[in-house]
Amino acid sequence: MLAAADEPVQRPKDAKLLTVDSAGRVRHRLRSDFVDLLQPGDLLIANDAATLPASLAGVHLPTAAPVELRLAGRASLRPSDIHRFSAVVFGNGDWRSRTEDRPLPPLLSPGDQLALGPLSAKVEAILAHPRLIRLTFDASPDAIWAGLARHGRPIQYAHLSAPLAPWDSWTRIANLPAAFEPPSAGFVLDWRLLGALGARGVCFATLTHAAGISSTGDPALDARLPFDEPYVIPAATVAAIERAKEEGGCIIAIGTTVVRALEHAAAGGALCAGEGVATNRIGRDTPLRVADAIPSGVHEVGTSHFELLRAFAPDDIVQAADHALNLLRYRTHEFGDSVFLERFRPPLTELPSRPV
Repeated sequence: MLAAADEPVQRPKDAKLLTVDSAGRVRHRLRSDFVDLLQPGDLLIANDAATLPASLAGVHLPTAAPVELRLAGRASLRPSDIHRFSAVVFGNGDWRSRTEDRPLPPLLSPGDQLALGPLSAKVEAILAHPRLIRLTFDASPDAIWAGLARHGRPIQYAHLSAPLAPWDSWTRIANLPAAFEPPSAGFVLDWRLLGALGARGVCFATLTHAAGISSTGDPALDARLPFDEPYVIPAATVAAIERAKEEGGCIIAIGTTVVRALEHAAAGGALCAGEGVATNRIGRDTPLRVADAIPSGVHEVGTSHFELLRAFAPDDIVQAADHALNLLRYRTHEFGDSVFLERFRPPLTELPSRPV
């Protein structure tokens, strides 16, 4: 059985890495060997979003009932576009209770006011579920940013043993505050690894994607994950992708958020730089236009993250990988172990498998 990683350690020395190469071969390695899987000319792309303190404790003013609000979406990543969010709302309690055990919030209606520490917000709409709302903060952008920084906390779940500090959820390359939960596949990165990649002739690029929440505690609402997520892809990253593909390198997307942003931006055929909002859901039947491989966390069957991995390999290979993960009790969740999955190449193709 899989085991939950309960300590906020981004790069534990004993972290495991399960690899699945383009021929479907499954192997176990140490995650510290990750750089050995890459070849000169490959391009590694990471999500450089910093994680917002997106959990806000507060009060539903019409009933005086305590609530916890978890920001879950916004229209763009522009710093001034910070007034309107979608959010998941819980009743009394906090991360120490399992998400699926959290009570519903009081009955919410459009126009209701929420007091969230130094911030005030109004419910604009109920989004077809009693826990999911659209809200507007009543303050200037600077005041909203300051209120989030002073009052907000990282979103976390009951599998963790202690409260998270904000920096626990930031990758080493964190830049624009945009993610609602950490783009945790990027926890594998540190400056030593980036230096080793450069020495090996592996290129590196970034994009920014508002990684969304991973659980709402409600099966019907979880079935709608992932929510729409804004992203920005720099022109330099698109140019690096084009150059790598022309030279025969592999595009290695670190984590599900990078895959989602790239594949959404390339849905029209050509990969486009600039802003966008990922509305796509990637799964078994999704043709991948950009990503050739993905390092990712260990995800449980049935989650949207696991479904995305099915785009890289047939079900029998994904199931064999899941069996291997369970057999050796790989650790799940954001501080857990990792998998490295190459896009499957049928045996009849002339493309040789990369060494793993």
